[in-house]
Amino acid sequence: MFVGLDFGTTNSAIAVCDHDQPSRVAQFSLFNKPVDLFRSILYFSFSQRDKRGQPKVSAGPYAIEDYLEEDGLGRLILSPKSSLASKSFQTTQILHKQYSLPELVAIILRHLRDEAEEQFGPLGRRVVAGRPVRFAGADDDEERTQLALERLHNAFAIVGFDEVVCEFEPVAAAYSYETSLDHDELVLVADFGGGTTDFCVIKVGPSHIGQSSQEKILGIDGVPIAGDTFDGRIVREFVSPHLGINSTFKSQFGEVLPMPIWPYSKLEQWHLLGMLSDKKTLGMLHDIQKASHKPEQVEALIDCIEGNLGFYLYRAVEQTKVALSNKQQQNFRFTPLRTPIEGDIQRDDFETWITKELDQIASCCDRLMDDLNLGSDAIDRVFLTGGTSFVPSVRQIFIDRFGEEKMGSGNELTSVASGLAQIARHTFEG
Repeated sequence: MFVGLDFGTTNSAIAVCDHDQPSRVAQFSLFNKPVDLFRSILYFSFSQRDKRGQPKVSAGPYAIEDYLEEDGLGRLILSPKSSLASKSFQTTQILHKQYSLPELVAIILRHLRDEAEEQFGPLGRRVVAGRPVRFAGADDDEERTQLALERLHNAFAIVGFDEVVCEFEPVAAAYSYETSLDHDELVLVADFGGGTTDFCVIKVGPSHIGQSSQEKILGIDGVPIAGDTFDGRIVREFVSPHLGINSTFKSQFGEVLPMPIWPYSKLEQWHLLGMLSDKKTLGMLHDIQKASHKPEQVEALIDCIEGNLGFYLYRAVEQTKVALSNKQQQNFRFTPLRTPIEGDIQRDDFETWITKELDQIASCCDRLMDDLNLGSDAIDRVFLTGGTSFVPSVRQIFIDRFGEEKMGSGNELTSVASGLAQIARHTFEG
């Protein structure tokens, strides 16, 4: 059995395939409903202990269930993949225990492996793992990229995968797409994750099956912008004004000062939310709230932090973003606060908020095509994968360049995992 594992910023998935068989994606349960995706989050319960006296830890959909059942009284960790390239992240303390980043990632991988083995049987010690073209926070820094890869390998080793081959995520998506072809194509793959957008121009089709990735790939590129960044723009433009970002306060010297921006920047990045709950930050916010001209707004920010409402906010923002892919207007509702945040968001406004990010995605695509000296007519098909590919203004980038008739998609949320399993078969077979 050959294993492919897509550890993502927002969601993860694991797939297997046997000799000459299509990939099978593991399923999980969320509130008794089957799902293919495993949320890349952890929840450490402060009210339940394991046999060693440590906080009970759950991951993925089970972390969501435990978090909601306990009303968020434990520690929620979102998107640990976003920190893989961070030199400043060494360990985090949860109650009395220190956890390294590979150890946190390994908890998610262990849950994925255990669930898959219940469905498919033993997975062995070999795996092909997905990786972005550019890790979030690494850009073109080779040292940070190697740090991220080392941490990823260490996490896989912790859960029993001793032989790990990393493959670019858009390449894996291309392998998944290739299984549906009866002819050769030159394909541009755009893989939109939670933290990165990756591009690949690759030859696929019957005559290329069995070739190595190096033989098939013409070029790759990427940009550390994707779904989480879009979520952050909704937080900045719509949510944060209700939480005091535009307010002022009077200092102890009588000066009128603007509200510090940096707490709201943390609020925009899900994996940094935990940094706002330290005593120093909360003490500062309480002091500002007492001297604020909009004390009720700053109080709402404090309630959001102290009430551990990050996931509820995350869910409300994501649901709004998803709805705007199909509707021109969506009502945003965030009710856990004493004063609920509610109002209509127009798709046109959302697209204005993400203009800079759309331009960066488009520029990355153009740069890759220019580097390869390819015109749009050279591309036979454009294959989009990942949840952000459903955003109309994102899809329009590729329609404008290649035409509606070349647009393709399919299994947008699990194609990377399926492709990784196929690559594992080609890599390890025989």
